[in-house]
Order: sequence, then C-alpha cells, then structure tokens
Amino acid sequence: MPKAEHEAIVRLFYERPRLAAELLSESLHVQLPEYDHATVETGDLTAVTPAELRADSVIVLSRERVDAKPAPVLAVVVEVQRTPDPDKHWSWPMYLISLRSRMKCPTILLVICPDAKTAHWSRQPIGLGHPGLVLSPLVAGPTDVPVILSPLEAAEDPELAVLSVITHATTPEGPEILDALLTAVHKLDPERGALYADMVRAALPHKIWEHLENLMQTETREFLSDWARDNVAKGNAEGRGEAIFAVLAARGLDVPDDVRTVIKDCSDLDRLDTWIRAAVTVESARDLLDI
Repeated sequence: MPKAEHEAIVRLFYERPRLAAELLSESLHVQLPEYDHATVETGDLTAVTPAELRADSVIVLSRERVDAKPAPVLAVVVEVQRTPDPDKHWSWPMYLISLRSRMKCPTILLVICPDAKTAHWSRQPIGLGHPGLVLSPLVAGPTDVPVILSPLEAAEDPELAVLSVITHATTPEGPEILDALLTAVHKLDPERGALYADMVRAALPHKIWEHLENLMQTETREFLSDWARDNVAKGNAEGRGEAIFAVLAARGLDVPDDVRTVIKDCSDLDRLDTWIRAAVTVESARDLLDI
C-alpha cells in the first residue's frame, strides 16, 4: 500500500488541478498552451489498451470555444514516485499514448519526487525503440519545488505550501516552512484547513511531526486555533471525517445522507484513515463502506 506521503501528494492535485500547470510552467519552465480550465479526469487509462493502467492523477487543461464545449488543449499524467521502479519505464509511455488517444490532445508526463535520488532516476530518457522516439519525463524534485517560508505566500497557494513542507521537511528550513503553512492555513475555512492539516500530519516524518506537536503546546503561538489543536494534535475522528468529505467534494462526488451518517458516527481512527486514502480513487462515496 502506498505510504501516506504518496497519498497526500496525490490529493493535492485533486484539491487544486491547476497545481500541475503551475509546477510545469513556473518550476520546470514548460511553455503551456493557453487554457481556461484545469480539471481532474479519471486516472484509469485502460480504455484503449488491454492491460490495466492507472495513473496517480490526470489533469486536463481546456480552452473555451464559441458555441461549443471547452476543448482539451493539454492532458497531464501526474505520477508520484518515491523510489526508483524500472517497471515505470514500460508503463509511463503507455499512460501517455492511452491518454492522448482518449483526449485527442497533446499529453505530458509530470513526475513528483520528494527524494533527490529518485528524481535523478526519474529524469532518465526512455527509449521506445523507434528511431528518434524517446520519452524524457518532466520531473519536479526537491530542487524544483519552491521553499515557501512566507505565510503570505503559503496563504496564496496552500496546496503548493503543503507540497513544500512534504518535500523539504527534513531540511534545515523544514520547521520554518511548516510554521509558514500553519500560520496561513488557520485562516482558511475550518473544513479546508483541517484537510491540509491532516495531509501534513499523515505525511511528515516523525521527527518533524514531533516539532509540530511542540508548537501546539507553545502558548505564544496564538495562530494555532481550536480546529488545529483538535484536528491536528489530537487527530480526532471528526477531523478525519471532515477530511474525507472535503476530498470527495473536491472530486465532485456526492455523499448520500446514509453514507455521511456512517462516516460521521465512526470512531475507529484506523478505518477513517483508510477511508481518507481511498477517497482519492473511489468511483463513488458509497464504495467507501465496502472497504
């Protein structure tokens, strides 16, 4: 099962699809076509291929048209890679080919790597056999994800700030990056703020999490509001339930009243954590109850 760090990064792109475009254009300096919308599409890429293929996330950039539906202008396969995996050199090209056929537009592979060694491995060109046909993955590694130390910057782009915390958590700047995120996040609405706090709590290494807990106990840090203490420090069931609803809402999935009641009434923290991870990929909210 993928670790919490992997799941947290994937969820960021569901929360804010434009994050993929932002990393490509601002961090990797890729010239993107003009677009009006960024949306999450299904990561199931088996429609035109016999093998089972599922990307971590698929983001489609589309452009408005007069008297017609918005047209896709670029589709981005987002893969979170935590360790080298030679099998990806076979599956990544298939992701792009399948998605290109489905969306009828150019496709790009964006690989998110919190680890520098894995980022170096992921950048290796993949020869496809046909003369001149080589796939060079676009990789956002530690040197490409910005170090966000300003609470103002973090407030403007909390998803990128979460990614910054996860990527740079073990660096000397880690605590300051975390401080910037927490200062910014408490100003969001409670549900959204709890979601990001839960992502960080789940993904951070234990050493950095201990630092976070110490901050929670420091009276002088007044920015740590009630929801932060309840939903992050205590990690209570209510906070996890709200995180589940936030992920489902970001994906446009309705939550029937009976399903909402089951999740709200659940006090099993392990099961709630399982539902949080599964909320990223389930076809419907009701599918959670079968997990």
